This record gives sequence, C-alpha cells and structure tokens, in this order.
Amino acid sequence: MNHAKQLKRRLTAAMIALLIAFMAMLAATYAWYVYNTGRHTTNVRMAAGAGANLQISNAYNGTYGSAAVLKDFSGQLEPVSTNRIINGFQKVLAFTGGAQDQPELVANIFGDVEKNEYYRTSLFLRTNGSDTDIYVSDIGFEDSNENSPISSAIRVGLVVHKPGENQVPQEEYIFAISDKKNPEAEYNTATGKEGYVLDSVRKDGSTVDFTPYTSDAYCIYNQNTGVVTLKKKSQKLCTISGSGDGKTGTPIEIEIYIWLEGCDEDCTSNLCSQTLKNLAVSFAGVTKDQG
Repeated sequence: MNHAKQLKRRLTAAMIALLIAFMAMLAATYAWYVYNTGRHTTNVRMAAGAGANLQISNAYNGTYGSAAVLKDFSGQLEPVSTNRIINGFQKVLAFTGGAQDQPELVANIFGDVEKNEYYRTSLFLRTNGSDTDIYVSDIGFEDSNENSPISSAIRVGLVVHKPGENQVPQEEYIFAISDKKNPEAEYNTATGKEGYVLDSVRKDGSTVDFTPYTSDAYCIYNQNTGVVTLKKKSQKLCTISGSGDGKTGTPIEIEIYIWLEGCDEDCTSNLCSQTLKNLAVSFAGVTKDQG
C-alpha cells in the first residue's frame, strides 16, 4: 500500500513538473509569437541621390542618372541577426528564461531565414569623371510611430562588389540608421549587454560583440553647392574608376539589405504593429583631384 502511495506521489510530481515545463515553454515562445504575428509590412521605395559626375541605376545595363527608384518591399521584416551579411542571417525561434546574471528571456533556439523576411536589392554606381571615392551622405527614414520607433532596431547593410557585371563581393558595411531608443528596450541575448549579435558562422546561438556604423561615418553633402566634406570618421565604401574624358567607367554593384536586428535591445514586442514608412540612401563622391 505504501509503495502504491509513493508511486502515486511520484507520478503526480512528474505530471506537475511536466506541466510546469510546458507552461515555461509557452512563456518562452510567447514573446516571439506576439512579435511575429504583428503585420508590420514595410514598403521601401528607395531613392539614392548622387552628384553631377556620379551616376546611379537599378540595373547594370540600365538607364543611369542622378537618382534611381528601386524595387518595393512587400514582405514582412522578421527579427533576424548577423555580424556578417555574406555569411547569411539567422532568426530566433524561441526564448527560455534567463539564468543568473542574464535577462529575463534569453534567445536559445535558432533557425534559417526566408528571403522575404529581410529586404534585399541592388543598385549600380558609375562615374563619367575621374576616379571617385564613394561615401554614404545620408540614410533618411520615417517611422510610423515616434513613440515606438521601429527605426531604433533597423540595420542597413551595404555589400560592395568588385567592378563589373556579376562580380563577387569584396567589402560590406552595416549601419544603425537611428540613435532613437525604444522606451521598452530590453537586452535579449545571453550576455544581457548592449552591442551583441548572432555569430554568423555558428548555429548554437553564440553572440559576438559588434558595433555597426552610425551617422558619424557619413560624409557631408551640400545639395546647393555640390560640395562634399569629409568628417573625421567618414567611411569610404569603394573607389569607382573613371576615364576623366567624359566617358563612363565600369559600374560597381552595391547590394542593399534592410533588416530588423533581433539581438538589438530595442527590438521588442511593442514594435510589432509599427512600420518603417520609407527609407532613402544617398551617396556622394569625392574625386581624386578634389581629395
């Protein structure tokens, strides 16, 4: 009889433990589920401005001019993460409760990313002047809600290819486009610290310290005078070769990626109903004789 009672108590305890584990699993995935069911479709119509000698197109053999309107994005930005675009993105599928010295919820299950969960397109730059160094002069954007700014967790990545058509990438640059803060920000990586993203070469949820470029890396372009001024931290993207005699040089492809950085502390559930209403990237060139 005593043995039967002990067995019953053990079975009851096991069922309770199983129920607790199930509830913990629900709690761990709930925050992610809430975020992903919010339809925050982003329609990106990107206009990239350029100077007189710097030309832009949305196709290698397309029509080049001072601006190009690139393809719309009608998918849904999902929180994904990477420290290197060329290695691809990962997304968090579930969270678990954090241990000591960790946030309340810690991302712990990761998976592959569909192409419609981030934005990708290409533009092409060329010059009809002399050799020209290319810089970002601005990344403009508009949030749907200033109180819950989705821009605070948006990243823009630029992958620069070697000159010519269908060439391999040679450099990449990742920008945080806004210095706004989400009022409900909370660190969700295992470190519980700012500035960590998923390590793109590992699949076990490891994060690495990563600092994106900011507006400090832009150059200053005066639209009235056409004068480009370099700041101390202005980051050159590439150099486009020109003939210097009015003939155009070989174009360079720049892939543009836009994503919601899932490891950013600003990427929390209050953004689920928000959209990035528009975004525009502007480039400016500095010729060697100007330099």
